[in-house]
Amino acid sequence: MFYFDPLYLLVLGITIGLGALTSMLVKSTFAKYSRFGTQRRMTGAQVAREILRRNDIYDVKVERVAGTLSDHYDPRGRVLRLSQPVYDSESMAAVGVAAHEVGHAIQHAHGYAPLQFRSMWVPMAGIGSNLGWFVIIAALMLGGGHGGTLATTLAWVGVGLFGCTTLFTLITLPVEFDASRRALIQLDEGGFVTEDELRGSRKVLNAAALTYVAAAVSSLLMLLYYAYRLGLIGGRRD
Repeated sequence: MFYFDPLYLLVLGITIGLGALTSMLVKSTFAKYSRFGTQRRMTGAQVAREILRRNDIYDVKVERVAGTLSDHYDPRGRVLRLSQPVYDSESMAAVGVAAHEVGHAIQHAHGYAPLQFRSMWVPMAGIGSNLGWFVIIAALMLGGGHGGTLATTLAWVGVGLFGCTTLFTLITLPVEFDASRRALIQLDEGGFVTEDELRGSRKVLNAAALTYVAAAVSSLLMLLYYAYRLGLIGGRRD
């Protein structure tokens, strides 16, 4: 079905390529700036706790988590989890990533609307990711947007479900960009890094941001492909 469609293979190739390139970039950038320490010699965990304190946030725990680049903020548990290469390191990369995750905690504390919406949208994104593809397959087997009422309805439902996942990737962009912006301000104003060190942290965060851009572009391309293949846009496709 899709697997024999040259356009699908092209879109799939683009999405895989974007993911691989951005993953390589963030890993190489993180590794590069993990080799350079900061003058204040504060670990990622220490920086995270101090930024939280400076922002009067006392109900967020900072914990070590297994893995590399597995850092994240859990708004439900109010826990900031840092991977060991960040938690225990004094590098430019570590303090940048730690401050970024604290940026999410600050967003949460201030009621940042995009973060709230993203958190509420997680269940819908999960449903869309799990069910959308199956509904699209069923719609395609019935003829898609030109196969009658049932097929057309299924086509729109399938694309709508997959669109829930795409919307999640899109709303993630301002959330992540804003967290990085907050992180760099905190690092600079708090005197955690020098000007040169701040540039290193910024490069790490910029590289990480590209992974979210790639995810959003990939999801949007796949959504447009499904809509096109089902005949919902661009006319009928046999």
